[in-house]
Amino acid sequence: MNLWKMMARSMLLTVAAGVLCGCGSDPTSSYTVQDQYRGGIKTVAVPVWTRGKDIYRRGLEFRLTEAVQKRVELNTPYKIAKRPVADTLLTGTIDLIEQQELSRDPNTGLPREKEITIIISFEWKDLRSGKSLVKCGNFRVTDTYISHTPFSEDFFQGSEGVINKAAERIVEKMEAPW
Repeated sequence: MNLWKMMARSMLLTVAAGVLCGCGSDPTSSYTVQDQYRGGIKTVAVPVWTRGKDIYRRGLEFRLTEAVQKRVELNTPYKIAKRPVADTLLTGTIDLIEQQELSRDPNTGLPREKEITIIISFEWKDLRSGKSLVKCGNFRVTDTYISHTPFSEDFFQGSEGVINKAAERIVEKMEAPW
């Protein structure tokens, strides 16, 4: 019984020391329990993103817009709204899409693994004050896919991963600054 009491006391002292030493409310000096997203914002308008002048793959802007909207609803306290009633506006452009081979099948000489890189620019703006909350250019996101058997993914399937990853990174940028 004494062993259990000693272990309980030890755990209690450890937790108390952790609370006293490291759990403040100032995120620059320690951990915080504050919300990671900005207060006072309830809605975000996300119109269809645009393609840069040298982007010839159609439909990517619609897929990226949909992925960003879903990620905002899923990961943030914000709701998607139409522009006239939204608190903020998130707009963006697909500036560049690059694709390159990473490896080849030694038997056939066909590409086995490919990499897709998407470079985007976006801005998140408060429509009430006109202030830019986040502005990011030359934002690079990369993902790979297997174009050879057994998966035989084409560009559409391969680009799905990079689009979802880009949407996730964009929404991460919407977090409150520390």
